[in-house]
Amino acid sequence: MTPAPTVSFADALVRGPLVLDGGLSNQLAAQGCDLSDALWSARLLADDPGQIEQAHAAYVRAGAQVLITASYQATFEGFARRGLGRRRAAELLRRSVELARSAAEKEAPGEDVWVAASVGPYGAFLADGSEYRGRYGLSVAELERFHRPRIETLVEAEPDVLALETVPDVAEAEALLRAVAGCGVPVWLSYSAAGERTRAGQPLREAFALAAGNDQVVAVGVNCCTPADADGAVRAAAEAARKPVVVYPNSGEEWDAAARSWTGRPAFAPDRVTTWRAAGARLLGGCCRVGPVEIEALARALATDRAPGTA
Repeated sequence: MTPAPTVSFADALVRGPLVLDGGLSNQLAAQGCDLSDALWSARLLADDPGQIEQAHAAYVRAGAQVLITASYQATFEGFARRGLGRRRAAELLRRSVELARSAAEKEAPGEDVWVAASVGPYGAFLADGSEYRGRYGLSVAELERFHRPRIETLVEAEPDVLALETVPDVAEAEALLRAVAGCGVPVWLSYSAAGERTRAGQPLREAFALAAGNDQVVAVGVNCCTPADADGAVRAAAEAARKPVVVYPNSGEEWDAAARSWTGRPAFAPDRVTTWRAAGARLLGGCCRVGPVEIEALARALATDRAPGTA
């Protein structure tokens, strides 16, 4: 097993802001990988794991201090559709953490790079764009039962933190927080937002407040939204949850689930880091369509923004 960082993730957050990576899928596509499968990047955990490690390595070289694993769309149910049994599926889930850890050790030996095991929403398993809508018609208990087995399996691989990410509504956030309770690994909770609301339409401040007082949640915020929506969400998250904020928006383009393509123009500006950090962000990066070039620029902007002698 590749060694873990010398400083815990929670302690690292206290010391200062951390640079997240960017979109794994766009980097894999840039490497020539076919992601048209329903399993998306998770398919490569079985078919070409070296590509995933190579993508992680590109972000470490760009200055990322936190790598998010390729498990966003990896579920026991999804792998079963491909004829993979639970034992093999569990191996692949654990492999997602191992690949990120290996990339960090090879590209930054002796340096602290943290691994965040991605726990995507139920809608990611459906692969029909419903992670951008939420309200699946399932109860909190049903969603908890769906998420718990893969969370337990990811925890076995000893990630530094669990990324409960792209969560579209409060019901699923509640289910995820129930599923991780007592697992012994810190988590961040990150919603997918549109304006001042979750994708399911609930006020973001109410959604963020769900994590207030939960010591296992070390950061709360948004991802997979537009950079403009992220600006206000960072402030709302800091005020409602009173915790460090995580923010990693998309490039600003929009995903057309029916056409399975991106539309619009990029609007991700790395110098936004100054505004986000001032509003309470401690984990800063990018999501879909944000690549190593943008993360490198963000890391430079964050380094410039650090006042001498401060976090």
